[in-house]
Amino acid sequence: MKAPLHRRLPPFVPIRVLAPTVLTVLALCSGVSSIRFAFQERWEAAVIAILLASLFDLLDGRVARMIKGTTKFGAELDSLSDVICFGVAPAIILYFWTLHEVPRFGWAVTLMYCVCCALRLARFNIMDQSAAEDGTVHSHFMGMPAPAAAGLALVPFALTFHTESDYFRQPEVCAVYLAVLALMMVSRVPTLSTKHVRINRHLVLPLLVGAVILAALLASSFWATYVGLAMIYAGLLPVVAIVAMRQRQDEPPEQPAGPLE
Repeated sequence: MKAPLHRRLPPFVPIRVLAPTVLTVLALCSGVSSIRFAFQERWEAAVIAILLASLFDLLDGRVARMIKGTTKFGAELDSLSDVICFGVAPAIILYFWTLHEVPRFGWAVTLMYCVCCALRLARFNIMDQSAAEDGTVHSHFMGMPAPAAAGLALVPFALTFHTESDYFRQPEVCAVYLAVLALMMVSRVPTLSTKHVRINRHLVLPLLVGAVILAALLASSFWATYVGLAMIYAGLLPVVAIVAMRQRQDEPPEQPAGPLE
């Protein structure tokens, strides 16, 4: 007879297990806070809150792998947090910012984006679990990751903040743009993954110099630099897709299984 669950659980939790979960909770708090800022029409604060959620989301996985604190609970919590931070929050603040001016179509696109984000994360979890069981390593994502889609969804905000013009706030354009991002998340298009990227030692110093230049640009003109980074990522999408398709073509065909003896 098995002991009750509370008796089987260890009395203490290692700090290395708790640290990534704390970062995930901070990401979730930032994502939910962005919705609150949208209700208050504090648009810059809403966008920055989602960007903070992206930063915390980036750190929690890296920290978990670095200190070997990965847990099933943390993985599930991270997915639930991602749905809110990068699915619900960007769509909601875009709806209150401009999409509400085309109520039916705007709300339909908002729902579409949220649902596609949830579907994308569910598919990612299944593929990630299968890859872990098979020991396979994927050099790219299938479909656009939720944080990347959320980052691109914020580009109309950044352009408006930088130019101080309402040209990029047109509801019809933003609705179509958000619908395209939603479809990209559930598509089978290969997209950039940096999980297994390795940097040559000779490139470390130039990359550090580039990081300093990037920090200076963000400090001097944050929104323009943000738009530039988003455009670079968007420009890499077709390049990654073409490279991934060529890699598939170069792979040897699977050999048919022999007859059973």
